[in-house]
Amino acid sequence: QVQLAESGGGFVQAGGSLRLSCAASRGTFSTIVMGWFRQVPGKERDFVAAISWTGGTTYYADSVKGRFTVSRDNAKNTVYLQMNSLKPEDTAVYYCAARQSVRVATSPHDYGTWGQGTQVTVSS
Repeated sequence: QVQLAESGGGFVQAGGSLRLSCAASRGTFSTIVMGWFRQVPGKERDFVAAISWTGGTTYYADSVKGRFTVSRDNAKNTVYLQMNSLKPEDTAVYYCAARQSVRVATSPHDYGTWGQGTQVTVSS
């Protein structure tokens, strides 16, 4: 089974950028759908972005369209989330997740493997 580890979180001022990485080990990374989600204390985990195993299909939450870009490098078993024009409301713990399917999904219930999360804090 794939194991996931996020990195790249941190503290940034509004308008700034961060790039999150999610490295996969074990399993077959190149044939799985990858998703990014985020969660703030007391709230449900929200969909951010997802990418098909080829990289040819991407989905984004409306709140991040035009600012965030999801990509993957199957040779490096890594998926990325480039976050630009960050806003204070983007502050959350960000998780990457893997889905053993060819179909991209936006519900956290459709993903079976999760990383430990990385904190992103955007100051105003």
